[in-house]
Amino acid sequence: MDFGVSTFVTDEGIRPDVLGEALEERGFDSLFLAEHSHIPVSRKSPHPRYDSLPRWYYRTLDPFVALTAAAVNTSNLVLGTGIALLVQRDVIYTAKEVASLDVVSRGRVAFGVGVGWNREETENHGIDPRTRGERIDEQIEALKAIWTQEQAEYHGKHVDFDPIFAWPKPVQTPHPPIYVGGGSPAALRRLARHGDAWLPTQQTSADEIRRVRDWLAEHGRTAVPFSVFGDGSADADAIKRFAEAGVERYTFLLPTLPEAETLTALDDLARLAADHR
Repeated sequence: MDFGVSTFVTDEGIRPDVLGEALEERGFDSLFLAEHSHIPVSRKSPHPRYDSLPRWYYRTLDPFVALTAAAVNTSNLVLGTGIALLVQRDVIYTAKEVASLDVVSRGRVAFGVGVGWNREETENHGIDPRTRGERIDEQIEALKAIWTQEQAEYHGKHVDFDPIFAWPKPVQTPHPPIYVGGGSPAALRRLARHGDAWLPTQQTSADEIRRVRDWLAEHGRTAVPFSVFGDGSADADAIKRFAEAGVERYTFLLPTLPEAETLTALDDLARLAADHR
């Protein structure tokens, strides 16, 4: 099992270029960054874990800018979004951003996508939250067309464009792996139909991992990697349970801290990872 880190890179914590280099030096295989374009002041949508949002939610850097910085001083680190809020994004611009990062990093992008939990954030982008599931399915199909076709076009209910030229094309073939986030029935159907890997929620148990693995096999998907997000507790027993369930990657949740404190925390996590790698 590989070990990565997921975190929120902000203007108040460790710089992404320093973080990327520190992760690779300590043997971590990946960095997954969260995305929020903004946080609505209304705060009507409940977070699945926090009654009061931590400060870092309000201050996240753009994940593609941060991951590009992390790419500069690394050579093997997987650069992931965990997750990109695809329904809030223009699909053509997103195709270019992901492909550009894949070119700059020489093929190290893992594109994690999901519908998100903050309905007001979605609404502020002019998107009806009730359409999120249909919209993201079309967006994924459109992204694949843009990345793999010289003249791409897509005609759906929510995404619609005539033939276009769009470069660069990604380094990875046929395209960067799409990691589908979420554990709802709709998300799992999306994973079976469109996904290359699964990003379960932090509440997912090892038993649920086994059930989803069996369910995917019934749908003809027998080689889908699972990349589990830890809950921040760095629980050795939980890591062991996920390893026994066949999880390919365990991703530690790293709190957003200044550089010195972050490096100390990474040293501790690296020792724990070494015991289970």
